Amino acid sequence: MNLDKLVSQLRVPTKGKINLAKDYDPRFTAGYDKDDLDAEKLLKKGIEEIAEYQEKLYAENRQALLIVIQAMDAAGKDSAIAHVFSGVNPAGFQVTSFKAPSAEELDHDYLWRCNRALPERGRIGIFNRSHYEELLAVRVHPSFLPPQRLPERTLDDGLWKQRFEEINNWEKYLVNQGIEIVKIYLNLSKKSSGSSSSSASTRRRRTGSSTRPISRSASTGMST
Repeated sequence: MNLDKLVSQLRVPTKGKINLAKDYDPRFTAGYDKDDLDAEKLLKKGIEEIAEYQEKLYAENRQALLIVIQAMDAAGKDSAIAHVFSGVNPAGFQVTSFKAPSAEELDHDYLWRCNRALPERGRIGIFNRSHYEELLAVRVHPSFLPPQRLPERTLDDGLWKQRFEEINNWEKYLVNQGIEIVKIYLNLSKKSSGSSSSSASTRRRRTGSSTRPISRSASTGMST
């Protein structure tokens, strides 16, 4: 498998608009059939490469890597993180899951909790959900906005455009400070997502356990 070619086919252009439903078919396999791939072997190779790069990142102690993972509910974010990053050194790795903002977080600006969760130099950090919830969940559920107690002058039609600009500027700032950002969206169909949820629920009933974090996990506020 040519991973560079595969990634280029999945990468979203940095300019212009896209229509997720029309431009990115969740059934897309890049020409690879499930029967043609040794998934276990491919995963093992990927885990080894990530571990090697992490060791170099940790030793250099000059840059950090932030991976932002977004998806619909029950799309398998937790499982993907657990599998792909199972070989990393926990000393240089952290996962932050963002849930509903706490009272303390609501007393600060909406990016405050994200700043607190940023990985230090030499570390890999994962945002399981992220600051983009402020452009997704809060817009879909207007009742989430009043608890933020924003100045009235900001509560107009320009609020969302303003937040887009703020997040873009914040991310540019992070990159300038040595924090590289990789954004991943797990594009599953509703049918696949429902199947994933059902399978996970069945496994939990059989084992009597729930998903465990693979390393230190800081829960800071939107359920997965």
